[in-house]
Amino acid sequence: MAAAAVAGSLTAHDRRILTALNTGASSLSFVGSGFIVLCYCLFKELRKFSFKLVFFLALSDMLCSFFSIVGDPSKGFFCSAQGYSTHFFCVASFLWTTTIAFTLHRTVVQHKTDVEDLEAMFHLYVWGTSLVVTVVRSFGNDHRHLGVWCWTQTGRTGKAIHFITFYAPLWGAILYNGFTYFQVIRMLNNATRVAVGMSDRAYQFDMKALNRWGYYPLILIGSWAFGTINRIHDFIEPGHKIFWLTFLDVGTAALMGLFNSIAYGLNSSVRRAIHERLDLFWPDKFRKWLPNSSKVRNQQQESELVSLKVEDQQ
Repeated sequence: MAAAAVAGSLTAHDRRILTALNTGASSLSFVGSGFIVLCYCLFKELRKFSFKLVFFLALSDMLCSFFSIVGDPSKGFFCSAQGYSTHFFCVASFLWTTTIAFTLHRTVVQHKTDVEDLEAMFHLYVWGTSLVVTVVRSFGNDHRHLGVWCWTQTGRTGKAIHFITFYAPLWGAILYNGFTYFQVIRMLNNATRVAVGMSDRAYQFDMKALNRWGYYPLILIGSWAFGTINRIHDFIEPGHKIFWLTFLDVGTAALMGLFNSIAYGLNSSVRRAIHERLDLFWPDKFRKWLPNSSKVRNQQQESELVSLKVEDQQ
C-alpha cells in the first residue's frame, strides 16, 4: 500500500532498497498473520466469536501482505489488481480492529450479550466499506507502471482521493479505537478498585491485559504515522521525495500485519492451545524445555479477546 505511492523522484538504487524492504517486511506480516489464521483453523477451542474477529483481522492482513509481495506491475491487469486488492484488504484490516474495540466496549461497558448477533452487520460494515472506498479511489486515478511499483496517483486529484479513501477513515478508526479502549480500561480499573476493596476476586482483572489494550491503537499509529506525513509532504511538494521518510513509511506500513498478529493474536488462549499440543506430541526427553509454569499461569487466566465475559451481577 505504502510502496505503491512513493516511487516518484527516487533513484533506481533507492527504489531497489525500498522494494527489498517492502518485500521483507510484508513477508514477515504474511507469516505472522498466516500463523494466526492457521491456529484458528487447527484449534477448535479458539473458534469463539471474539477470536473469530481476530481471525478476519489476520486474514485481511495476510491478503494485504500477499498482494504487496506478489503484485506484478509490469502488466496492466496485474498492476490494477495489485493496487486495488492491497487497498481493499488494508482498509478491511483497520476496520476489523474497530469491530474488536466495539465488541469489547459493548460487552464490558454496556454489559450487552448480543454481540454475536451483530456478526452479519460487522461483515457488511467491513467488506462493504472497503469495497466502496476502493471503488471511489479509482476515480481520478490511472494505474501505471513506474519502476518497480504500480503507481496509482496522478496529480493532485488522485492524491486527494487517495487521502480521503484511505487515510481519512484510517485516522477515524484510530480515534474511535483510542476513545473506546479508554472507556473500557477506565471501566475495568474502577471495577478492580471496588473489587479490591471488597476482596471480591470475581471482579479482579489482569492488569497486564488492561495495559496491553491501551497499546492497541498505537499499532495503527505506528504503522501509518510516517505514511500520513509522507502523503501530506508529497501533496505539498510533489517533486521532492525524502528517502528516509519514505523508508520509514514503507517499512512500518508493511509490518502492520506482524504487529496485529502479535498484539491481537498471540493472547493467552492461543499460547495455551499451542502449549497443550506441544505437551502432547513433544518427546519426553525434551519436555523439560517446555515452560511448565506458563501452562499453569495461562490456565488461570482467561483470554482478553477469546472469552472475555463481564457479567452484570446485581
